[in-house]
Amino acid sequence: MFALSRRMAISVILPLAAGLAPMAALAQDPAQMPPPPVTVVTLHAQDVALTTTLPGRVTASAEAEVRPQVNGIVTERLFDEGSHVKVGDPLFRIDATTYQAAVAQAEAAVAQARAQAEAARREAERVGALRDRRVASESTTDNAIAARDSAEAAVKVAEAQLQTARIELERTTIRAELDGEIGLAQTSQGVLVTASQPTPLAVIRKLDPVHVDVTQSAAELIRFRREMAAQSAESQSDRKVTLRLADGTEYDQEGRLTAAEPYVNETTGVVTLRLAFANPDRTLLPGMYVQAVVQQATAQNVILAPQEGVSRDRRGQPIALVVNADNAVEQRQLTILQDMGNSWIVSEGLHDGDRIVVEGLQKIGPGMTVTPEERQAAAAEAAQDGAAEGAAPEAGTGADAPASAGEQPAPEAGNAEQPAEESAEQPADQPADQPAAKGAGAETATETGAGQPAN
Repeated sequence: MFALSRRMAISVILPLAAGLAPMAALAQDPAQMPPPPVTVVTLHAQDVALTTTLPGRVTASAEAEVRPQVNGIVTERLFDEGSHVKVGDPLFRIDATTYQAAVAQAEAAVAQARAQAEAARREAERVGALRDRRVASESTTDNAIAARDSAEAAVKVAEAQLQTARIELERTTIRAELDGEIGLAQTSQGVLVTASQPTPLAVIRKLDPVHVDVTQSAAELIRFRREMAAQSAESQSDRKVTLRLADGTEYDQEGRLTAAEPYVNETTGVVTLRLAFANPDRTLLPGMYVQAVVQQATAQNVILAPQEGVSRDRRGQPIALVVNADNAVEQRQLTILQDMGNSWIVSEGLHDGDRIVVEGLQKIGPGMTVTPEERQAAAAEAAQDGAAEGAAPEAGTGADAPASAGEQPAPEAGNAEQPAEESAEQPADQPADQPAAKGAGAETATETGAGQPAN
């Protein structure tokens, strides 16, 4: 019984020892392993324009709502919806029959007033001649002169009424008061419209140029104005404003800041700024959401660090790993001003010529020696890297082959137990107290002995 237990222990322990042998061989001294490769980017100091992104809406630079100034039935629409119109172009026509009659009546009133004025003038002249001959009294003369003046005033009143009638007749043709793009008609032929009605017949908008109204916090506006005051007039004139459209593309025209609302919204604490942009192709439409990128200042001698090379420590401070001249890894704490595309604008922590690690950060740490490779070279071998990644599982299988070979006999140990038990039941020629061999050779001997049939 003791011999059987000993042989079973040997058959189990030896395969485990054989499996651990290759793994121990792989656990080499870290000092003997080659430095891990990392991808780096060489940084260069430069002057960078600091910008701020402000949300805003596009508005027309001018807008006119078309409304009737007289009452009547719309008889005709004289424009194409969505077309460009100029000042004075006819847009709608209202039934003018009533207003034509009013003009004719006013003209008759003018003629009547002029005739009465002429009669009063002649009467005043006759009375004046009689007074000179001392035939007419002073009272008669004064009455004649008053009647003449009253008739002349009546002529002016009639002429003014005629002018009013003609103006109303002219207003039966509604004309454009602004150069711009006219929208959809809000009325149709046969509709009764009234003077100064709340609903416009159409809206004309001037789309070149357009305005973009953005909002900025009061604190940022104060800093912005302080930075502008510190710069020269030439630098202020070079200040650029660009637009980022809703689809993420950049608008091809640059704008300028034209005005700022002299009022801070008490609820939101923001100020409205107005920007002007040329819009020759009518790309910008009123109501469109955009983001204005406003240049605020110029940062001197800063570093553009790739965002993939910057991480955060436990305190949330930005850090980066840099490879020095000895190919040793250094950790730097950074001061970041803002982002710019896929990079961070760093004012402190990085210097001109530093090599920042952008790939392989997980396998290195401060003080380690690495093999740096510029990202340009890595990009040129991107296809090979992709193929290597696809073949990585196969390579891993090959690398694990020794360990697997070492671990493979372990399942066979269970199989070896059965012959051992059978040999315990039957007399065997092999002695039970055979000394255990070392290594895989002992394992092979044990398996061979266990696998042999009992005599």
